[in-house]
Parts: sequence; C-alpha cells; structure tokens
Amino acid sequence: MSEPRPDGGPATGEQRPDLGDAMEELEELEGIVDSPEEREQVREAMRTLRHARPQPFGRLRDSFDSRDAGEALVGSVLFGIPMVVEDGTFEAGAYIATRPLHIALTATLGLALVLGILRAVEFDKIEADMLFGVIPIRLVGILTIAAVTATLLVTVWGRVDWADPQVAASQVLVTAVVMAVGASLGDVLPGS
Repeated sequence: MSEPRPDGGPATGEQRPDLGDAMEELEELEGIVDSPEEREQVREAMRTLRHARPQPFGRLRDSFDSRDAGEALVGSVLFGIPMVVEDGTFEAGAYIATRPLHIALTATLGLALVLGILRAVEFDKIEADMLFGVIPIRLVGILTIAAVTATLLVTVWGRVDWADPQVAASQVLVTAVVMAVGASLGDVLPGS
C-alpha cells in the first residue's frame, strides 16, 4: 500500500476522496459520539454536505489579484495565438467592420460568454471583488487583459493595418472575444 503524500493528498494511484467518502465518515462519527449535542452537530454537518453543490470549474479564492491576472493572461494567449495566425479571424473582422450591428453582436456575444463562465463560479458573490460594490473587478480585469493582449499581439505580429482603424479595430475585437473566453477559463479553472 502506498504512503499518503506529505501535502495530504491521496497516495500515488489512489483516487481523491469525494462527497460520498465524507458522508460515510460522518455517518460513522454519528454512531460513535456520546452526547445528543455532538450527535446533532454531526447531523447538521451531514445536512450541509447533502446540500453542497460541487463547483464544476473550481473556486475563486478571493479578489482578483496578480495571480488571477497571470492565469487570465496565459489563458488569453493560449486561446489567442491560433486566432492571430488564422486568416479567417481577420476576414471576419474585415466583414463586420462596416456593419455596426455585427460589431455590437460580436462584442455582446463575447461579454455573454465571459459572464457565463464567471457566473458558473459565482464571481459576483465575492464582495472583495467589487469596486464601489457595483463594478466587478474580475470581469473588468479579464476583458482588459484580453483586449490589450489582442491589440499588442496582432499589432506586433503585423496582422492588422492601422491605416484603416475601423477594420483593424474590428479585427482586434474578433480576436479579443476569443481571448476573453480563454482569459476567463484560465482564471477560473482549478490550478495549484
């Protein structure tokens, strides 16, 4: 039998404990405790565990900080590089450049995707992550990181021609939408 790891994780080859394992241990504890008060505490813990919702993407630690920004940047770049080297991205940007409705729909779609990802981890419940209690710093940070990274990457790699700023901005928008999705996933997916 393998020894448990020093960090408290399961031994190599073993599965991590899950909610079912915790419930079994609480049921055992319920049979061991002596006093009615202790038994009620164990039952309360069991009720809480039954109502716990597993987080599909992980948990947000606290307010948006430099570590979160770094994770968002990595996700943004990983999703963005294929977009920057693909000509279809720039064809789509050129197509929407003269169509204000398409520009608005593209931006709205990007915002909706990022909000959907962040809502899955209940980002809006982190009070420390709200500026003036209203503006979600995490959302602003992710969108800013994606927009700046997209602008820098397509400009440095010569993928846009700023002589026609409307087309260039639309091409950056198409790239930034995908990078924002990558940034939000980079921020919320479980890390170390």
